[in-house]
Amino acid sequence: MSEQTARRGGTVWALVITSVAGFMAALDNLVVTTALPSIRKDLGGALDDLEWTVSAYTLTFAVLLMFGAALGDRFGRRRLFLTGLTIFTGASAAAALSTGINGLIAARAVQGVGAAIMMPLTLTLLTAAVPAAKRGMAYGIWGAVNGLAVASGPLIGGSLTEHVSWHWIFWLNVPLGIALLPLARLRLAESYGTGAPLDIPGTLLASTGLFGIVYGLVRGPADGWTAPLVLTGLFAGAALLTAFVLYSLRAKNPMLPMRLFRSRAFSGINAASLLMFLGMFGSIFLLSQFMQGVLGYSPTEAGLRMLPWTGMPMLVAPVAGILSDRIGGRPVVAAGLFLQAAGLGWMAAVVDPGVSYAAQLPALIISGVGMGLFFAPAANLVMSSVRGTEQGIASGANNALREVGGALGIAIMSSIFSSQGGYDSAQTFVDGLQPALVTGAAVVAVAGAAALLIPRHRAPHPTQAAPAEDPTPTLDPIAG
Repeated sequence: MSEQTARRGGTVWALVITSVAGFMAALDNLVVTTALPSIRKDLGGALDDLEWTVSAYTLTFAVLLMFGAALGDRFGRRRLFLTGLTIFTGASAAAALSTGINGLIAARAVQGVGAAIMMPLTLTLLTAAVPAAKRGMAYGIWGAVNGLAVASGPLIGGSLTEHVSWHWIFWLNVPLGIALLPLARLRLAESYGTGAPLDIPGTLLASTGLFGIVYGLVRGPADGWTAPLVLTGLFAGAALLTAFVLYSLRAKNPMLPMRLFRSRAFSGINAASLLMFLGMFGSIFLLSQFMQGVLGYSPTEAGLRMLPWTGMPMLVAPVAGILSDRIGGRPVVAAGLFLQAAGLGWMAAVVDPGVSYAAQLPALIISGVGMGLFFAPAANLVMSSVRGTEQGIASGANNALREVGGALGIAIMSSIFSSQGGYDSAQTFVDGLQPALVTGAAVVAVAGAAALLIPRHRAPHPTQAAPAEDPTPTLDPIAG
């Protein structure tokens, strides 16, 4: 490795750049939710318009994750990372400057495009920069930062809206993005995938199929599950994804090789990731409303009281990464998921219109420890289950499944909440919240069972020789 490449690919710089970029992309999934009343006051718009400020980002982000990863593999991962970061930063400024609700929705959709290109490449670039024996710890820090972003989105959005202005939930990204661009250009090493031509038919099938599924999931609670567009999206999306699988089984150079799913490690960790995000996203979505609507906390107060859950990954995930380096990721991931399920089950047992914070605290801590144990080893398992040239698309597929899981979780748990309770009173809210949390706990427990299907693997001791790198050349496919 040349001196310049070593300088660019420094582990610390790669960790800082990819963690901050991942934080920005993950944060914007939920940061808008608590700012919607203030946005409506300033920009107007009906409830449906406000919901689209959330849905527009979710849609483009989830739909284009695999496409963004495929572009990075083909044209250069650092190059596309810089492209995605530029788009995301510019769209964040446009969102902050919006003077109308339609302009804000459009900016949010473009933000999702940038995040979809940037997010899966953060993990690939980090993997390339970190020695194999130390990747668990690096993934731990990366996972902790991303987990904190997902879980603290409502707190950050609510605090900025309450104490400054809703515009700052978008302005926050701009100085971070501007600072990261030159650092990424100078400090990250370039890498490529197999150099195979871009799979246009597979890309179109996967993207349109994901669009239909995610559209139906995010609009179902608002528009009704029998609405024509919702039903069309769900059924057409399922048909297109089925066609994508059948096509990929026969294609010479598919965007996502189906043979990857023959690996128990790859299939198991992706199933666990989808189910984990299903249970977690839906629970956070409802519990943040419970703390504000039933217990009477402000957005900032509610966010602070959820810190034992949402902030715990910052402490636990690095330790989980070190453990995964020593004993393998399977037992750490499974333990984390079962603890997360136990925490949600505990919360379901104690929620009440007059429940004290002390009664909730053990459940929040257990859930936080479980979340922290999941993120780092999960990333390690995804990236170690495929060849180096396939890590980009593996990361994109895992992120796409997480996004679908999150959208599915909010849709399912909102439907359970609505069928069993509602917003009429504190008691009716709890009546709907309890069965939703029980469902979330059960789903995360199933995720733990899926993690146990991953083959046992003991990571090599740092003094042992690292496995040989993938022999596939990583020359620039454009330069030849």
